[in-house]
Amino acid sequence: MSDKLHLKPEDAFPEDLSAVPDQELQVLDSQVQRQLDFEYVAEGGPNPETEFRHFDLDEEFDERDAR
Repeated sequence: MSDKLHLKPEDAFPEDLSAVPDQELQVLDSQVQRQLDFEYVAEGGPNPETEFRHFDLDEEFDERDAR
């Protein structure tokens, strides 16, 4: 997993989040959240790809919590 602070919309993103280990998923979530925050401040709103990734991550966390 990358040590970058942000995950830009053009950066690679796993297609199957269920295959990502918990710790890596947490890092990925932090990177997407930082990017989302940056986009709101710098661009006035989120990039659709970043917003979709944030939603996808939330769904994966909900599924893992339900197990």
